[in-house]
Amino acid sequence: MELVLATFSAIFTVVNPFGAMPVFITLTQDDSAANRNQQALRACIYMALILSVFFLAGQYVLNFFGIGLSDIRIAGGLMIMRAGFGLLTSKAHRGKKVSKGVLKEGLEKDDISFTPLAMPMLSGPGAIAVSIGLFSPALSYPDISLIVLSITLVAVVTFIILIFSHQLINYLGKAGLSALSRIMGFIVLSIGVNFVSTGILSLLDR
Repeated sequence: MELVLATFSAIFTVVNPFGAMPVFITLTQDDSAANRNQQALRACIYMALILSVFFLAGQYVLNFFGIGLSDIRIAGGLMIMRAGFGLLTSKAHRGKKVSKGVLKEGLEKDDISFTPLAMPMLSGPGAIAVSIGLFSPALSYPDISLIVLSITLVAVVTFIILIFSHQLINYLGKAGLSALSRIMGFIVLSIGVNFVSTGILSLLDR
């Protein structure tokens, strides 16, 4: 249970579905409720598959390029720290930052579930770095199964948040979203610091 909670917390805070709500609403503003729910479901399935694949196979990809797990933890930690600092200082009611070109392309597409919703909004570089960093050769098969289960739970909770995004935004308002963003940002920043320190300690132990 501790492994599930720790993994869920780490991935959920970096995925940050609350930050994706404003953009999701904008991209699906002309869709029916059924179509919005379908887009959210597919996006969350894609997200779970992407993060699970990177968790299971990311180490082999890194080995192919000669990159160590410590290296990816430091690089990913710096990237996560930057994202966390951005959450602490940004205006949360505007949602996650996407370029005008991506937003325009999303408005013109019938299916936004894979891009830009699943990638890069939900399973972006930070979430992928966390997924890869969670892998360790010392993990047993039950541990690996629990981590994949945690990723699936993140996808389920993200789906629920997205389908109720209109109600949540109306309930929380700009002030509520801003406060929530800062809380998430602090946690994300802490995760980034942990990744960097763990990576540095691993390098020093070599």
